[in-house]
Amino acid sequence: MLNFCKKGFPITYTLIHTIHIFSVFIYGGFLFVDVLFLSKMGQSLSDDEHKKAREAVMMHVRKVVPYALMVAVASGLYLISQIFGKIENSSLSYFQTLLAIKAFLGSWLGLRGINQKLFKINPWVFKSHFFPFSLVVIIILLSQFMFL
Repeated sequence: MLNFCKKGFPITYTLIHTIHIFSVFIYGGFLFVDVLFLSKMGQSLSDDEHKKAREAVMMHVRKVVPYALMVAVASGLYLISQIFGKIENSSLSYFQTLLAIKAFLGSWLGLRGINQKLFKINPWVFKSHFFPFSLVVIIILLSQFMFL
């Protein structure tokens, strides 16, 4: 991992980067738990028990996770503005290409979350959390390949 503070990035960048990581951890962590565990509770509980258990968890999730997503997107947009760099030779570098893909996927998740939380618009097409979870996994993988 690059140490941006030593390369001339202000402490503001490091602070926002830390906030970004924590908010992504909250959002992605919820998706991980939901897709891999909460969705499977129906296999060992009755339908009524499953609904009650899931709602008991979700009423707390709705208070935190959508806002974590909004913070992740907003902080991500700031971070991109700081590290994207100049486009040289009329083409994007490998780093810029992967960063742009990450930004697109993250912005899509953010737009979906904002529409759902603030405007009460149901998610488009994909109603389960498997697709957003898949996008988060792709974003994480892209972030690992960006610095190669």
